[in-house]
Amino acid sequence: MTTVNQPTSTVTGAGLGLRRGFMDALLQAKPSEIDFVEVAPENWISMGGVFREKFEQVAEAYPVSTHGLSLSLGGVTPIDTAFVEAIKNFLDTFSIQLYSEHLSSCSDDGHMYDLMPIPFTEEAVHYVAKRIRQVQDILERRIAIENVSFYAMQTTELSEIEFTKAVLAEADCDLLLDVNNIYVNAVNHKAYTPEAFVEAMPTDRIKMMHVAGHYNETDDLLVDTHGAPVIDPVWQILQQAYAHHGVIPTLLERDFNFPGLDEMVAEVNHIHDLQNQAQTHAVEAEDAKAG
Repeated sequence: MTTVNQPTSTVTGAGLGLRRGFMDALLQAKPSEIDFVEVAPENWISMGGVFREKFEQVAEAYPVSTHGLSLSLGGVTPIDTAFVEAIKNFLDTFSIQLYSEHLSSCSDDGHMYDLMPIPFTEEAVHYVAKRIRQVQDILERRIAIENVSFYAMQTTELSEIEFTKAVLAEADCDLLLDVNNIYVNAVNHKAYTPEAFVEAMPTDRIKMMHVAGHYNETDDLLVDTHGAPVIDPVWQILQQAYAHHGVIPTLLERDFNFPGLDEMVAEVNHIHDLQNQAQTHAVEAEDAKAG
């Protein structure tokens, strides 16, 4: 494998996923509580006109991270190398350090946005790791893969935890730890506790965390919608993740049912509060150990 560069990330603290539905409000207010924004690059690579101008204004005001939707790392069709080259140009143009994608399949002939799980098998580990390495070679940087929510179990030779760790190791890539997806899968499939998943992940691989809201279809069926406020159990998992892995840049995702910008900023501030508490506890623990 070609050695790829790992740029030093300029993304820190707590961020908000950028959506056109509140872009004007964000540009008008430019709240200082937001440390960075995140976009899906495929939504902006070919964008021109007024929206391109607005994105450039956002990129001047905030560091930008990217989170892809349609690369289909587990898909059956070859990686769209022209698309990956376009992503590289976008990242380089806006000096974006972090690019992440879902550990899933979402393509057949063309790009789709439905995220389908990959079978948890040794064969799938080798297959998807090879595709991740191919993407990293083109981008000339490591990428982060996200643990995804899923609603129907496929072939399982490995647990979700074992499969995720095996892909990270073989592909030599990083991890975007989605806290809400952990909670959704834990409730829906009861294969692990959220605490067990969080603590099993390798700290040195985690470059970003996501939190979001979901929809309760029934008591034992949650749907990852990103259309509601984050609930207390998900905040608690995030707090546990900080305690175990340290404070890592964390993004609030909201894709629809947008409240006022002030309500989303309040959730971003809650991320800050949990980060500050974790840092305080870490300092106190070090002081106690030294004393």
